[in-house]
Amino acid sequence: MRCVACNKALNDYESTRKSATTGEYLDLCNSCFHAIDQDIETIARPDLIDEESFEDDVELDDLQGDLFDGIQE
Repeated sequence: MRCVACNKALNDYESTRKSATTGEYLDLCNSCFHAIDQDIETIARPDLIDEESFEDDVELDDLQGDLFDGIQE
């Protein structure tokens, strides 16, 4: 199973996340899901979360210092 937005292979946790409204699988990796997680209620399987579920995720806050360190005002 692959993310419908970026084509990354989904782990067990990501591939079992569903819309609470429609019951349809979302098929989004954690990175892509982060963009809509405040807008949609989901049904997830927390028992499937492990360290690998979030290891490839990069938060914008983590990058902000790197992106803006070289910019002079």
